[in-house]
Amino acid sequence: MDSLEGKHIVLGVSGSVAAFKAAEIARSLMAKGATVTAVLTAGAQRFITPLTFTALTGRASLTDSFQLMDGRIPHLELAKSASAVLVAPASANLLSRLAIGGAGDLLSTLCLATCAPVFLAPAMHEPMWTHSATQKNIKTLKGFGYKVLGPESGGLASGDKGLGRLMEPENILAELVRVLI
Repeated sequence: MDSLEGKHIVLGVSGSVAAFKAAEIARSLMAKGATVTAVLTAGAQRFITPLTFTALTGRASLTDSFQLMDGRIPHLELAKSASAVLVAPASANLLSRLAIGGAGDLLSTLCLATCAPVFLAPAMHEPMWTHSATQKNIKTLKGFGYKVLGPESGGLASGDKGLGRLMEPENILAELVRVLI
């Protein structure tokens, strides 16, 4: 049984060219019965719009810490209601902010406030992924209990090949289902 019926997945999208794959992830989560709320960083919005996720999920996409949800504070409301937070793609910038406990936008504040499992699916160019600062951040985030999914090797947006490609959406979904069911 791999149904996510009754689960509320907050899908965080950060600034990476792989952001377009988050739309496929949202659709796949919904096909498994999950309710999906998308939270986009400012960087993510340079690659894909909140309207895309609103249209796919039937729920308002959120981008602003001060954008109230029916009079409620969004990061607290989402932190409480989430069955899981999945950040796909997770950029090097976001990973860095999360590793220091930064809370400068809705997505990082939400990750800091939730008790739900947090899954991070990194996507970046290989030298960024293998940089010692990123690897230190990943170690710190794993120490916080965050689950890191990938990245994988393969073709990168630059045309290069290497480690840093967003894990394939079906593999991300399989790992999420494995942990939540």
